[in-house]
Amino acid sequence: MAIEVPVIADHVGNLKTTRILAAWARTGRADLTGHVDTFGPMPMPRHADTASAGRLVEAVRSSGLVGRGGAGFPTARKLDTFRAGRRRPLVVVNAMEGEPASHKDRALLTSAPHIVLDGAEMAGMAVAAREIVLCVADDQDSSAQSIRTALAERAAAGIGRLPVKLVRPPGRYVSGEESALVAWIQGGPAHPQFRPVKGVPLTVGRQPVLVQSAETLAHLALIARYGPDWFRRAGLSDAPGTCLVTASGAVEYPGVYEVDIGTPVRLILERAGLTGPVGAVLVGGYGGTWLSPKLLDVPFAPRPLASVGGAMGAGVLAALPAASCGLAETARVALYMAEQSAGQCGPCLHGLHSIAYDLVEVARADGDRSALARLRFRVGTVEGRGACGHPDGVVRLVRSALEVFAADVAEHARHRPCPWWNDQPLLPTPSSLLPGGRRATNGRR
Repeated sequence: MAIEVPVIADHVGNLKTTRILAAWARTGRADLTGHVDTFGPMPMPRHADTASAGRLVEAVRSSGLVGRGGAGFPTARKLDTFRAGRRRPLVVVNAMEGEPASHKDRALLTSAPHIVLDGAEMAGMAVAAREIVLCVADDQDSSAQSIRTALAERAAAGIGRLPVKLVRPPGRYVSGEESALVAWIQGGPAHPQFRPVKGVPLTVGRQPVLVQSAETLAHLALIARYGPDWFRRAGLSDAPGTCLVTASGAVEYPGVYEVDIGTPVRLILERAGLTGPVGAVLVGGYGGTWLSPKLLDVPFAPRPLASVGGAMGAGVLAALPAASCGLAETARVALYMAEQSAGQCGPCLHGLHSIAYDLVEVARADGDRSALARLRFRVGTVEGRGACGHPDGVVRLVRSALEVFAADVAEHARHRPCPWWNDQPLLPTPSSLLPGGRRATNGRR
């Protein structure tokens, strides 16, 4: 059956460095008292002014912090864009967690909500924001309740200068894309918007919108407290700090771990209790890539992963047991990703379903012999043609599956049936193809 990843970071204390989850690791509490006992009060200056805002941005710049939402954009450069504008922006905290294999936002919001809220306040101060909007998906009730409790604690203690509004966009894969969030906040559907120039800030009406991931803001809060040199004590020189990783699959202790960037993939999985030989590891999430078991010593960091065709992405490591079928797992994920499309452009509306069904035929070894050729052709026609990165992520995952599981592809191409197709999936797919080829949906299109 699919692995259910615990929301709380169970074994965080086993890791070398614990930072943004330090209060939980130290006290086992998520309340304001435990937060302040661990980190001290929020270092907000008495009067928000240009000088204090500038000092914070420079500290973030010196730290080398980049966004932890997947794109890896330098955080200070993003803050600079909004400081240069004439209108006071809106700060949007992206805690949507649309990636089914990731639970890091849930771990943050349920075990460390105050560090996220501190970071949102500090970012708001840096860009002279008017308001903070915190986005939690409508299917993540425990995270939303944790934020409500934290906001009530802060209100009672008189903490915070900016109003914070909790909103609940629809819990779909693409709803967490930043332009989709902004579209939904404006009253439209939560669909990614076509942005030919992505450096231009998004707006709600005429108000610019700064969107940051919950994890990025948590790191920003600690940089504001301890400074850039402290931040750089963890991680690599070109990728400093720690990051949250959701480990699942063939591990004894699935959960969310905080690790130094640059920790080898194998070591992260071993700390999560790797249970035996693996056939491959899914790195980055459902828009990521499969990593061959021969490459498990690669550091979990942008440059080393890029050298083997991967990326940190959503901070996912899912270990596939050696006895499982990677093609079947990928086919189910491809079906899920096709269903989660916004359906507003051709590559998603038509291409993703075709790719998914071709891969199903290859995985089940019950289609015609041209399925594999069609699949290879279609991934080439879809790539780079979508309004957002969703179709490219599917293509990236499928291509890596065809490469890493090449021996299985050859066996399936000979129409040798897959004994694992009818097994329950390892990777969670809230809407997927069930054993026997039946489609399951969760009521959403």
